[in-house]
Amino acid sequence: MCCKGFLKIMMFIFNGLIFLAGGAILGVGIWVAVDSSSLLGVLNEIQDAPPELAQLANVGYLLIAVGAVLAIMGFLGCCGAITESKCMLLTFFIIVLIIFIAEVAGAVVVLVFQPLAEDLLQNFNNQFVKSIKDKYGEDSSFTALMNETMSQLKCCGFNNYTDFEGSPFVVNTLRYPVSCCSEDSRLCDQSQAEDGHVSGCFNAIVKLVEDNAIVLGGVGLGIAALEIAAMVVSMVLYNNVGK
Repeated sequence: MCCKGFLKIMMFIFNGLIFLAGGAILGVGIWVAVDSSSLLGVLNEIQDAPPELAQLANVGYLLIAVGAVLAIMGFLGCCGAITESKCMLLTFFIIVLIIFIAEVAGAVVVLVFQPLAEDLLQNFNNQFVKSIKDKYGEDSSFTALMNETMSQLKCCGFNNYTDFEGSPFVVNTLRYPVSCCSEDSRLCDQSQAEDGHVSGCFNAIVKLVEDNAIVLGGVGLGIAALEIAAMVVSMVLYNNVGK
C-alpha cells in the first residue's frame, strides 16, 4: 500500500512536470506565432525565398501543437494516477510512447540537417541582399521589419553596411541605417558606417539559431527523460491496481 502511494505521488510529480513543460513550450509557440516583428517576418518579405526557409513560419504552430499535446498528456496522467484507472493508465502509456518515438525521430532529423542550416542561409545571401537594395527605404513594411531585426540583433544588413549601397534609402538620403554605425551616432553616413565595423545579421542569426537549438535541445532531453520515467511508473502502477 505504501509502495502504491509512492508510485501515485511519483506519477503525479512526473506528469505535473510534463504539464508545466508543455505549457512553457505552448507559450513559446504562441509568442513565435504572434511576433510580427521577428526574423520570420523579414524572411517572408524576401523575394524568391527558398521553400525551406518559408517553412520556418510554421515553427510557432508546431511548438503550439507539441506544447498542447504534452500539457494534455500530463493532465491525463495525473488523473489516471489519482483515480487508479487501468484504462486511462494504459491509454496514457501508449500515447506517451508514440509521442516519445516521434520525438526521437524528430531529434534525429534535426541533428542530421542542423549543419545544413548555415549553408542554406549562406546560399540565401544573394536574394536577401537583392531585396535590401530593391526594397529598403521604399517598402515601409520591409523597412520596418529590417530596422526592428537589426535593432534587436545589433547588426547591419546581411553581411555589412555595403548591402545597402544602391538602395532607395541610401540613394535618397545619402545615409545608412543607424544600426550600421556606433550607438552614439544619430546620423550614419558612409564614413561612419565604415568606422562602426558593425557585423552583418547573418552571423547574428546563426548564433541565435544555435543558442535556441541548445536551449530547445536541453528542454527536449528533459522532457524525454520525464516521459520515460512516467511510462515506467505508469506501467508499474497499472500492474499494481487492484492488488
